[in-house]
Amino acid sequence: MGFSDIFSNLLNKGPHSREPIRTDELGPVEDEFAEITKKLEHERQSREGVGKFLRHPFQVLTERPENILIVCIPLSLLVFIGGFLFMVRTYGMGVLFDSTSVDDFAVFAVLIAIIPVALLDLREQVRVKNLENALPNFFRDLAGMNDSGMTLPTAVHLVAGAEYGTLTPHIRKLDNEMSWGVNFVEALYRFGRGLGTTLADRSVDLIAKASRAGGDVSEVLRAAAKDTFEVVNLQNERSNNMLIYVIIVLVSFAVFLFVIAILVSSFLSTMATAGAAAAAAGAHGFMGKIDLFVYKRLFSHAAMLQGFFSGLVAGQMGEGRFIAGLKYSAIMLLIAWITFRFFI
Repeated sequence: MGFSDIFSNLLNKGPHSREPIRTDELGPVEDEFAEITKKLEHERQSREGVGKFLRHPFQVLTERPENILIVCIPLSLLVFIGGFLFMVRTYGMGVLFDSTSVDDFAVFAVLIAIIPVALLDLREQVRVKNLENALPNFFRDLAGMNDSGMTLPTAVHLVAGAEYGTLTPHIRKLDNEMSWGVNFVEALYRFGRGLGTTLADRSVDLIAKASRAGGDVSEVLRAAAKDTFEVVNLQNERSNNMLIYVIIVLVSFAVFLFVIAILVSSFLSTMATAGAAAAAAGAHGFMGKIDLFVYKRLFSHAAMLQGFFSGLVAGQMGEGRFIAGLKYSAIMLLIAWITFRFFI
């Protein structure tokens, strides 16, 4: 006998029935309820936290740029520690002072840690920008169709046939949910959660509350379109105004690198040669011996550190988020490393 049969029998043996409910009949029902509750709890755990990561690791790692650090940081530490131990075991502790191999492993470890984050953040910002650029047109078209006498489901259905770039799949999903009987407010909230942007959340919340209050939805849609259009314009204007400062940061790093390259290749090389010649001639008081390798290594560390932190500053100034500067940090760190390892 299945759960439905047992439950039907229990309903038939209610307080108005002459036949009482036996205790042995409650056991299977309680066990069935416990089993259902256990399955629901297991399903809930698999949709969040560690359970979600175990079921969909790639989705969890890529849904937010910083999540990829779960893999990148251990991998970068493994590369650095493994390289460090290998070099020390092969060449002894002197490799720390006589070679730049350990420095190279440190650079590789940093690049492994930040490049995936930078790429995912860049992809996310492109996605958000494309969505937010299309939102004003979507809201404006909905308002115009609603003004013409169409109901909101009909207007959404017609708009879903148009092309709004990366916003189009979300609009069609909204149309499908409303065609399946989901009310406009609930479908709109799901639409906003699917977009996953701050601007979309604010606009959706405004439209949903106006629709629940029974106001003029067309006016609210038009106001939301105007608001999103102005916010996008302000963001673009800020980005354009701050671009010059980002360029200044990048040019400053290039000038710093150029000055160090000239200093090492001309002045320090000449001084090292002169010092070696003076020492060979016995004129020890003329000048001390100049270790060119130490100076090169010191300047390479300075250039790499400046490149990394200058990139973070450029991201904070240009986009208001230091994580957005990781792409600049990775590029400048790589340029500094290549310059000192192959050209200086």
